[in-house]
Amino acid sequence: MKSAKAARKKAVERAAAKAARPRKRAPKPPARRAAKPALLAGGNPQIAKAEGDAPVRAYIAAMPGWKRDVGRRLDALIVRSVPGVRKAVKWNSPFYGVGGDGWFLNFHCFTHYVKVAFFRGTSLRPVPPGESTHREVRYLDIHEDEQLDEAQLAAWVEQASRLPGERL
Repeated sequence: MKSAKAARKKAVERAAAKAARPRKRAPKPPARRAAKPALLAGGNPQIAKAEGDAPVRAYIAAMPGWKRDVGRRLDALIVRSVPGVRKAVKWNSPFYGVGGDGWFLNFHCFTHYVKVAFFRGTSLRPVPPGESTHREVRYLDIHEDEQLDEAQLAAWVEQASRLPGERL
């Protein structure tokens, strides 16, 4: 009996000694930088669906190469043309709308151009050049080193913002 009692006493002493020692903490993982968004087909940034200016800025910042400058110019032109414009990222594209009236345009990166979609484009004057399989949608494709007629684009943006928006 004495040996069992002694063994228990030793076990209790070891446990008490272990509990009294300072615990080692696991090392903290290194601080992670925000991961760059993945680029989908054609270099289109993959950005989570969200409302507001921040996700649109994140989309534009992730646009590759020359397309980033086009995105900045488009965003600035839209904001200047439509004070209080509503912004969101949906389906990996920036969308622009007015209040609760739906969306009037978006843009999207493709391999060799940035495509601006006017959801009620057939109602704009003059009608934007790119045709669509959707009855009312018209497109403007912006290619690298292409001179952009910002006055015409601003006129289309202003006109589009006054039309009923698309509910998406």
